[in-house]
Amino acid sequence: MNLYYVDLHIHIGRTMTGKAVKITGAKTLTFSNITSHARDKKGLHMIGIIDCHSPEVIEEMSLLLQSGDLVEHEDGGLLYGGLTIIPGSELEIYDESCKGPIHVLCYFSNLEVMKDFSKWLAKHLKNINLSSQRVYISGRELQKKVKKLGGLFIPAHVFTPFKSLYGKGVVASLSEVLEPELIDGIELGLSSNTEMADQLEELQSYNYVTNSDAHSLAKIAREYQIIQMNNPTFKGLKEALHNQNGQQIVANYGLDPVLGKYHETVCARCFTPKGSKEITSCKNCEHSKFIKGVAERILELKTAKEGKHNRPPYIHQVPLEFIPGLGKKLLERLLNHFGTEMAILHEVQVEALKEVVPVKVANLIIAARNGELSLQAGGGGNYGKVADQ
Repeated sequence: MNLYYVDLHIHIGRTMTGKAVKITGAKTLTFSNITSHARDKKGLHMIGIIDCHSPEVIEEMSLLLQSGDLVEHEDGGLLYGGLTIIPGSELEIYDESCKGPIHVLCYFSNLEVMKDFSKWLAKHLKNINLSSQRVYISGRELQKKVKKLGGLFIPAHVFTPFKSLYGKGVVASLSEVLEPELIDGIELGLSSNTEMADQLEELQSYNYVTNSDAHSLAKIAREYQIIQMNNPTFKGLKEALHNQNGQQIVANYGLDPVLGKYHETVCARCFTPKGSKEITSCKNCEHSKFIKGVAERILELKTAKEGKHNRPPYIHQVPLEFIPGLGKKLLERLLNHFGTEMAILHEVQVEALKEVVPVKVANLIIAARNGELSLQAGGGGNYGKVADQ
């Protein structure tokens, strides 16, 4: 049994011919660029690409399989050298019962199943070519279709204020919208962690996944997990999500929630932190509307009693791009010396780092690894940041 670095939520910005898939995604975020960058720069072993329902993306995967650059594993997943790709789809549900929008993630074992799903999906949304499209069926109907195809179903970034299960304040329980027994895991999102999510009793029976929701190559693996599997395949992932046959999530790595874009409640106009929940207008500009932060929303939803739960550790990690003074040139120098971001974040000793980058930057990387950095909270769509040390 081996340990694998896994990020299951990566978008495609453009197809191989330059057509948009995720409109807000970077133009460099193509299927081929994602796979090479995730393997060679980030050091990941498994990724989920969640715009694989788009016909041009399916065509590109088909061509790569024909050329031998991709190989399908008999237990599911597409192999690109030492990297396994799990084809997936992010969709938006918004029906009478949920009054969303709510984003969900659907994953499948191979290209033929994804083709079948894409053909079916084209009948239920307006534009099959684009990412995160609204599907005009209920969440439960979507779940049943995914399960009929042998897929995995995971609600996405469940606490973010927009386009998530709990975010808008309309849904108080997942059972209002979805069939609980047809959920394979819960994606936490960038502004929450295990301890926060476990305050909702109904979530305690699911495994949590931490993923990047990458809209650019640089954002890949800003959150990820280490999964213990026999082999990095679709079957291995499915069994790990359900703690079967000794396969399991060993640790979640994610931003300290304080760094997330929606952690703190802030003014909707000037993004000044609200402070006390009793405040009704912004102390800076007197605007009366606020963007509710994840921390406040979870306290509203709290149903669980205090106490520790048997969970993998959630390790707060500051991505290299957040490190003050570590620009593109220094990062490239680090990668040239040490290979991948996973090696830099987890393995390289401080003395070795000091031989490649300035001492201050090396010390900040180690401080980030040890959770010793001072942070300023994010909110209202703006990331938090590492404070001056």
